Amino acid sequence: MAAAWCVGIGLAVLVTITLIGWIAAPRTALGPGLPGVFRTAVNFWLVAHHAGFSLPDGRVGLLPLGLTVLPGALLYRGGAWMMRTSRTARRSRAGVVHVALALAVPYATLAALLAQAAATPAVRPSVWQALTACLLLAVVAGGLGAARALVASRGRRVRSGLGALLRLLPKRPRSLVIGVLGALGVLLAAGAVLVAVALAMNTPEAGALYEELAPGIVGSALLLLVELVYLPNAVIWGVAYAVGPGFAVGTGTRVAPTGVLLEVVPSFPPLAALPDPGPAPSLSLAALAAPFLAGVVAGILTIRTLPTPAAEAAPLWGFASGVLTGGATALLAALSGGPLGGGRLTVMGPSPWRVALLTALEVGIAAALAAWLYNWRILRRTPEGTDPVPPSGRRRRRPASAEPAEPVGAAERAARTGPDDPAGDLLSAPSPSHAPPRPRIAPVFADPLEFEDPEPVLAARKPRRPRVQDQQDDPIPLPLTEPEPAPEEEPGPAEEAASSEPPKERERPREEPEGPERIETRDGAIYVLRNDPPKD
Repeated sequence: MAAAWCVGIGLAVLVTITLIGWIAAPRTALGPGLPGVFRTAVNFWLVAHHAGFSLPDGRVGLLPLGLTVLPGALLYRGGAWMMRTSRTARRSRAGVVHVALALAVPYATLAALLAQAAATPAVRPSVWQALTACLLLAVVAGGLGAARALVASRGRRVRSGLGALLRLLPKRPRSLVIGVLGALGVLLAAGAVLVAVALAMNTPEAGALYEELAPGIVGSALLLLVELVYLPNAVIWGVAYAVGPGFAVGTGTRVAPTGVLLEVVPSFPPLAALPDPGPAPSLSLAALAAPFLAGVVAGILTIRTLPTPAAEAAPLWGFASGVLTGGATALLAALSGGPLGGGRLTVMGPSPWRVALLTALEVGIAAALAAWLYNWRILRRTPEGTDPVPPSGRRRRRPASAEPAEPVGAAERAARTGPDDPAGDLLSAPSPSHAPPRPRIAPVFADPLEFEDPEPVLAARKPRRPRVQDQQDDPIPLPLTEPEPAPEEEPGPAEEAASSEPPKERERPREEPEGPERIETRDGAIYVLRNDPPKD
């Protein structure tokens, strides 16, 4: 159900956009009639998953990465819905993998069927690319949505699926992933700034291309949408330029800090930001510092998340984060480029292996040095014999001006123990700094319990009359007799003398309280004696 909903909503959005273009453009541009519109929308849907297609003149692999946001968002919500509705998947972290695969398999199967249904002699989508690309995208996006739903079901507050996935990872892989994300963030920011500055400096050339194309009102809106979805590709090309190898815009061309070699480029307004052939602009050379800055950020974040007690291991972890960053940039470079038909446009975009090699070296070396220095700083502040604690896990120190409030019961404890009592000092002594904080509980010193002496003899209880139920159960009824009173004895001379004393000085026997209950103490225990009234 989740896979079907994701496919249906994505196709509905793209069919609407394609129908608007079919109405504004000539009828033969998208095929004859509504079936041609539907096939074109299916091709756009496959392109959104980065699945290429073949034309009579060649193959198209330069696909917009911005269009991946639509199916990715739908799959993200689908994975979260599956996790919330499933009871067995929320029991462990393995449920995230189960949900991702359960969503990806039917989703990829539907994509392969649609690729076969939309094939025409002019446009033939790649079935194996549709199957592979849709499977990977569903696993990643659905897994992130399932991870966020899993963490949220445990009562934790999360902002994104990536943050939830980091909480589910072990400590060391989490530190490496955080370092790689930090390095990628710096590189992508540098690429975006480079593209923005280049577009701002070449705005007149871009305006001239708009006038040459003359797309009209609806065509201008659709052209602007195409430029926006290709903007992530341009940012990744800027990253390749900042790293060093640059990118190509056709066979035999190169745009790199070492020089610019260009020929005729397609009439696409964003390509107006390309520099003129010859030496690279001096202002663009400032972007070469981006990989080293990214390495510093990666090394610091890797060690900040999880320091290492061995000083010689910190550079290794920093270099490992740089190598992983190189692999991630290679994947982005491969996704951002590709052929654009036949002829000279068969080579478009950066070279993945060159970008990976230079990024791993530049970011890895800078990350190794930064990780070693930052880990040394942490070890210097760590006492000997203890494991280093990440700065994020330390307790915030209380300012010196702020005096701790007196705990409840301090006055009573001082009054009981006295100023020189060592017990009071022991109770008021602060806990060591490395011990976890404990809640302040006021000690209660109760007075010792005092018990009365037990009575030597207990008064005889009145015999209980048997109930009607007892009489029915017992075949021989017991006679109901009252105890005979003891015979009265004549008082002796000693008793007469005691009775002649005044009432205050004469000792009176302890009177038992009248009533159905009385309380007695024996050997430090309290007993409640009850006299059940007779029942008829």
